[in-house]
Amino acid sequence: MIRRIRDVFFGAVLGAVLAGGAFSAFAFNSIDLFAAAPFGFQDLWLMKQARVIIETYHVEGTKNMPDKEMLYGAIRGMVAALDDPYTRFVDPTELEEEEIEMQGEYGGLGIYIGQRDGKTLVISPIEDTPADRVGLKPKDQIVKIGEDVILGWTQNEVVNTLRGKPGTSVTIWIRRDEVDDLLKFEIVREKIEIHTVKSEMFPDKIGFLRIVQFNQKTAAEFRKAVYSLMGKGAKGLVLDLRNNPGGLLNSCVEIADMFLDNGVIVSTRGRFERANETLYAHQGTITKLPMVVLINEGSASASEILAGALKDHSRALIVGKQSFGKGSVQTLFNLSDKSGVFVTIAKYFTPSGAVIDKIGLAPDIIVEGEPVKEREKDFQLKRAITELLGR
Repeated sequence: MIRRIRDVFFGAVLGAVLAGGAFSAFAFNSIDLFAAAPFGFQDLWLMKQARVIIETYHVEGTKNMPDKEMLYGAIRGMVAALDDPYTRFVDPTELEEEEIEMQGEYGGLGIYIGQRDGKTLVISPIEDTPADRVGLKPKDQIVKIGEDVILGWTQNEVVNTLRGKPGTSVTIWIRRDEVDDLLKFEIVREKIEIHTVKSEMFPDKIGFLRIVQFNQKTAAEFRKAVYSLMGKGAKGLVLDLRNNPGGLLNSCVEIADMFLDNGVIVSTRGRFERANETLYAHQGTITKLPMVVLINEGSASASEILAGALKDHSRALIVGKQSFGKGSVQTLFNLSDKSGVFVTIAKYFTPSGAVIDKIGLAPDIIVEGEPVKEREKDFQLKRAITELLGR
């Protein structure tokens, strides 16, 4: 059975957040063992030899390692051989945690991470979380956690190491562009509750909306915020997607549909039929107010899809910097013991056919800068307001 909730997320600390539709594993009870086996007899014998050698000669032995743990290790190794940081195996506990996180509440540091060219990068810190308050920035490279150099670690290993109980601390070392020395950050973990939509009315009746990420609550929160601003007399909208690492595709599509009157929102293309899909807007919109969208290098996945749809339909002007470029579809395949495998099954394309993955979305107007709490120093936001007033 397919549970059709797809998303386009990054690893979150605490807690990974990739995911998507879920496929149940097939039951092999009535199938010949060797016909169902993933490898030939010689390959299975090779694995058996390796296990016997480890059990016999490893200095600490494997007496305290359950068979299931060794099995999960083998699956993780098989998945890692694909060299795709977004295709990954999760055990039952990890999967349960991720499903809780998709509801918008979890414990951790408040950063989303991704991997590119063998580097573990901060995609974005979540506003008003420990990671945000200590000053982590998009594209910061995590080099060490505590005393451990993380070169060669998988995304799962990084996320799991950064996990811990609220109130405990973790030290991470960062390499930042244009800074010679490594930067050291000691961060105290907290319980993170994510309110995904923030809004306020600026002078000149400019309605401001910020989406922190896309989860199950976002579309409803966003619709309510837009109607509230319209009720206060908003004459234009600024939508801030900076440092938004993505989230549930369904949520992103719902929001795009609020502003688009028919037409393609996004399409996916993969190797099998069900991975090829085109999602359309329905007739009618909630408002035709002029709109400017802010993006930056921390805007990824669902935020790139939303900005790309609004840009290609000329519904909004895009201001800021080139987005991150994470445009692939991960779908969850449930396994028989409640573990699962997130598999990259397709890539996203904007309505005009542009590829997002590893490229990103180019703004209509490039403006250097970054989000800051002092609005007068937020040059990207100031430019967005200027452009909106001009429209």
